[in-house]
Amino acid sequence: MKNGELYNTKIKKIMKLRRNLTAIALGLSTVAAFAQTGNTETRQIKEEGKTVFNPHWFMQVQAGAGYTLGEAKFGDLISPAAAINFGYQFTPIWGLRFGVSGWQAKGGWVNPATTYKYNYLQGNVDVTLDLGNLFCGYKADRLFNPYFFVGVGLNGAFNNDDATALKAQGYELGNYWDKNKIGPAGRAGLGVAIRLAEKVFFNIEANANVMSDKFNSKKAGNPDWQFNALAGFTFKFGKPSRTTEPVYYEPTPTPPPAPAPVKEEPAPAPAPAVKEEVKPLTQNIFFAINSAEIRTSENSKISSLVSYLKEHSNAKVSLCGYADKQTGNAQINERISKKRAESVAAALKAQGIDESRITVDYKGDTAQPFGTMEENRVTVCIAE
Repeated sequence: MKNGELYNTKIKKIMKLRRNLTAIALGLSTVAAFAQTGNTETRQIKEEGKTVFNPHWFMQVQAGAGYTLGEAKFGDLISPAAAINFGYQFTPIWGLRFGVSGWQAKGGWVNPATTYKYNYLQGNVDVTLDLGNLFCGYKADRLFNPYFFVGVGLNGAFNNDDATALKAQGYELGNYWDKNKIGPAGRAGLGVAIRLAEKVFFNIEANANVMSDKFNSKKAGNPDWQFNALAGFTFKFGKPSRTTEPVYYEPTPTPPPAPAPVKEEPAPAPAPAVKEEVKPLTQNIFFAINSAEIRTSENSKISSLVSYLKEHSNAKVSLCGYADKQTGNAQINERISKKRAESVAAALKAQGIDESRITVDYKGDTAQPFGTMEENRVTVCIAE
């Protein structure tokens, strides 16, 4: 029983491990797919890659038939021809080639009818024009590539034995030449290059060559013509074209995250100015009957008021004079109460208290602040 339970436990662990590995593999593939998709989305193509022209060298090998214009049947004046050219293609349209062409040419006589042959070689310099690229735009893998050329050459004829034999028989060859004949030539032609591979083309070409009247030994008063129909192969060297890489839009840089706004803590409110708490000081300066003179016994109270006012520079003092109602009359008591208040004010000013800090008032006998007549002969001083 224990062995069975152990076996079941191992099986469960293996199944759990397999599930975990599967989940990890799925997660990794999802991340990779997401990364690939994200990378594609971030690189947007501005211009697709394309095939562009490369300047290159080329060589042509050709063979075919030539026809020399003359006074005989067309077929009687056909002879073998060949050419080899080396050139450089500067642009998709323009090129330049140097070559050697020739082999055999023929002349004809009418009466009695006969033909004669001779050999020639002609060095050529041609400017080539690719008509396909000119009219249809450059295309590296175009199948048919027509072209036109025009050029000049130097023609050298030789082996004129047949004409020599005819002259010996009495034929009147007005422009007869014996050993060789060299003269200028002009030429033009059309051709088509058929693409076989990137660097190999099969070409078919027809050209016309005009020479002096002495080329075929006959005097006709007009130029001599040699026509050639050739076929062969063109071989290109190097890389005639190349493929450019796609141009991508510059990725828009992700702006850095804006800094978290700095929450400016409000400046703490200034602590309210602590108003100096001044406890009022009250002094009662008592006077003798019918007198406004400050008695010596009251000087200490005056000094106390002065000290208080000097210690508290913002404090002020209010003075109010009184008279007792039992003595004199109202008029006298008003005058004496006034003098008593003014007397205290003068004493304070004499000890350096500014007049602006002193308020003087008097009540006569209209008010009695105390209960006895002696106490009502007073100036009440309240400093605060």
